[in-house]
Amino acid sequence: MERAVPVCYNRIMPIFEYKCGSCGEDFEKLVFGSPEIKCPKCESAEVVKKFSVFGMSGVEKPFAGTSSASCSACSKSTCSTCG
Repeated sequence: MERAVPVCYNRIMPIFEYKCGSCGEDFEKLVFGSPEIKCPKCESAEVVKKFSVFGMSGVEKPFAGTSSASCSACSKSTCSTCG
């Protein structure tokens, strides 16, 4: 008799950043589903999900604003993006 093995199709870690509206605490929470989120400091449910950014390493293309970045629509002396 074969045993069923659960398969995980979504391997993304759902970590979200929040800010408490009561005490101002910034915190991260690993969230599965849609549970009620509470502040770990004051236990208030008055929390707001923050816009999260992520970091990357090993990227071959330069980012805007770095010395080697440029765009074709401007010259480096006039564009605030290119520098």
